[in-house]
Amino acid sequence: MNILVIGSGGREHAIVWKLKQSSNVTKIYCAPGNPGIGAISKCVDIKADDINGLIAFAKNNSIDLTVVGPEVPLQLGIVNEFEKTGLKIFGPSKEAALLETSKIFAKDFMMRYHIPTAKYRTFNSDTKTEAVQYLGSITYPVVIKADGLAAGKGVIICKNKLEAFDTLKDLIENKVFGKAGENIVVEEFLLGKEASVFAICDGTNFIVLPPAQDHKKAGDNDTGKNTGGMGSYSPASKLVTDEILEKVKERVIIPVLEGMKEEGHEFKGCLYCGLMLDNEGDPYVIEFNVRFGDPETQVVLPLISSDFAELLYAAAVNKIAEYNLTLSNKKYCCVVLASGGYPDNYDTGKEITGLNDITENCIIFHSGTRSANGKIYSNGGRVLNVVGFSDNDLKDAVSEAYRNAEIIKFDNKYYRKDIALKGI
Repeated sequence: MNILVIGSGGREHAIVWKLKQSSNVTKIYCAPGNPGIGAISKCVDIKADDINGLIAFAKNNSIDLTVVGPEVPLQLGIVNEFEKTGLKIFGPSKEAALLETSKIFAKDFMMRYHIPTAKYRTFNSDTKTEAVQYLGSITYPVVIKADGLAAGKGVIICKNKLEAFDTLKDLIENKVFGKAGENIVVEEFLLGKEASVFAICDGTNFIVLPPAQDHKKAGDNDTGKNTGGMGSYSPASKLVTDEILEKVKERVIIPVLEGMKEEGHEFKGCLYCGLMLDNEGDPYVIEFNVRFGDPETQVVLPLISSDFAELLYAAAVNKIAEYNLTLSNKKYCCVVLASGGYPDNYDTGKEITGLNDITENCIIFHSGTRSANGKIYSNGGRVLNVVGFSDNDLKDAVSEAYRNAEIIKFDNKYYRKDIALKGI
């Protein structure tokens, strides 16, 4: 197979890295890619949202399967356009992608199909007065979400009325997230433990990958602002037991697939279930993503020992039921090396050293980097994913990740020091 991967981050680097291990793959292209991806496949200078350019490339290069990494092309309907031309693609249609691209659609969908989630109300600029009244009458903390895509930063936990009023003003009046924040969701704050579960779906059937746990907050002990994710580990089997995973399948994944099919938009691709588990182990959906999560992908995909390319192809052609998933027993921990200031303002262009000095039990996935004159430089808020692994012990995997996080150097580097401690 010739495969085209769309995207340029750590998730896409992990996808390309895993696809390279398939005996069924002849060539891998990545558009636009990054220096880490370019070291193991061919990068193509086409932006992830240039759908016509991507279609032309896929046709001209006999691409057998296109894999969509980020959410924006899915929102733009890339799957619809590829399928119109007969090209095979892994990902959901524009209509099914609303589970991620509109928080309001997702919440209403969950209500329709009795999928457990937090209680909520929705508001916009026309109902701002009602929003103020509502925020003045409830107990805190509360969660306020931008309806649209906001690069993982559109979720704000407000501890009191003042913070909630300021957030409302930021989103609706100051438009800090642009059009994404014109409509908002206000939902109850759920207590419990967060977990991430990926289901690879073909519209009817699905396969669940090992559970992971992400760390969204910028600072240690879950302090600071929400980010796109500062680290992860997998398998999170202490957190998500087999019994809990069965609940997730029955109460979340199956109702999503059946509900989407009932509404005429079968869900194909990766359904990311962002969950809160209560004290009884009952799952509540915090959010859906409609593609592989970042940085969970970097610790989940290495656990797959069966053919990953075959898995994605099976999902694209409605043959998941024929695929046999096998997994390794290793443990993986990902520590994100970020630029100082992220998720707010940060500098780029810092030279990165130490990439050639990492230990054998470590994988580096590039997230926000660029190359020039034979050197690698920082080029984003999240710069590198340092993934440590061990044959049998999560604690050893964590030690490897942090050992290598120290080896790699660039100015204003920062990272959380407590990734995966919840799993040990």
